[in-house]
Amino acid sequence: MRTARLPALGLFLVAPVCAEYLWGYDDSTGHPATLLGNLIVFSPLYGAPALLIREAARRLGLGWPGLLLLAAAFGVVEAGVVDQSMWSTDYRDIPYWTDMAAPTYLAPIGLSVYLAVSFVGGHVILSIGSPVVLVETLTGRRRHLPWLGPVALVVVALLYAAACGLVAKDAYDTGEATATWGQLAGSSAVAAGLVVAAVTLGRRPGLIVPGPVPRPALVAGAAGLAMLGWVAIPPTRLGTAAVVLLALGAIGTVQALSRRGDWGRRHELALASGALVAAGAFAFLTTPIGDVSDAEKYGHNVALLTLVVLLCAAASRRAGRAGPGRAVVPA
Repeated sequence: MRTARLPALGLFLVAPVCAEYLWGYDDSTGHPATLLGNLIVFSPLYGAPALLIREAARRLGLGWPGLLLLAAAFGVVEAGVVDQSMWSTDYRDIPYWTDMAAPTYLAPIGLSVYLAVSFVGGHVILSIGSPVVLVETLTGRRRHLPWLGPVALVVVALLYAAACGLVAKDAYDTGEATATWGQLAGSSAVAAGLVVAAVTLGRRPGLIVPGPVPRPALVAGAAGLAMLGWVAIPPTRLGTAAVVLLALGAIGTVQALSRRGDWGRRHELALASGALVAAGAFAFLTTPIGDVSDAEKYGHNVALLTLVVLLCAAASRRAGRAGPGRAVVPA
C-alpha cells in the first residue's frame, strides 16, 4: 500500500479545493494562510468522503454510475444533515441566499428545490466525481486498485465523522441548523436509498455497442458549456426545471456515449476538466461574503483557476501516454 499513499493524499487535498476553494465565495477568499488552515476541517469534510466513496466503488467493482450515486448520497447528507443548508432560507447572512431559495421553496416540507438540486449536483460533480477522475488519471496504473488498507480506512472514516461533528455543532451553536427531525429523517432515508441503488445498479456491466465518440476536446467543451449553463440559469421555477432537464440530458448523453468501444479515460478526464475549468471561470463573477478586496478576490480566482488548469493538463498528458483504454470497472 506504500505506493498508494501519494494518490490518497492527493485526493484528500484536491477534493476540498474543487468543492470549496475554486468557487471563491467565502470570507477566506484571497487569504492564503486562512485557506491552508481551513484544510484541517475541509480535507476531512470533503477529502475523506471522496476517498471512502472511491475505495468503496473500487472494492465493490462499481462503475461510474455507482460511484456517482454514492456521491449523491454524500451530497444529501452534507447539505441535508450536516450543515443543513438545504433547508435554510437565510444562511450565514449571505445576501443572495433568499433569492436562490425562495422561488422554489416548498413550504409543506420546508425545502428549496433549487438549493437541493444545486447542492447535491455540485457535490456529485465537483466534490467527488471530478477530483476522483483527476487524481486517478494522474495515478496511472493504480487507477482501479484500492489505495487504503483497513487501518487507513478506519482513520479516514473517523476523520470524516469528526469533521461532520464540528460542522454540525457550529451550525447549531450559530443557529444555522434549522432542520426538523422529519427533515433529518427524510434526508437520511434518501441518502440510504441512493447507497442501495449504487450497490445494486452500479455492478451491472455496460453493454459495449458500436458507434463513434467525439474527440476529448469536444467533450471537455460540452462539459464546460453545460456547467456554465447550470450555474448561470436563474433560480426561478422555470430555471430550476431547465437545470433538471440539462442534468438529465447530460446524464443520458454521457451514459450512451460511454457504452461505445472508443470511449476511454481521456473522455472521462475531459468531462471532469471541462466542468472544473468552467466552474473556476464562472467564479470570477461570484461575490464573496465578508471583507474581501477586489485584489484578494481576483488574485484568488486566478490562482485557483491556474491550479486546476495545470492539474488537468498534467492528467491529460498522463492519459495520453497511457493510451485510450476503456475502464476496467463497469462503465
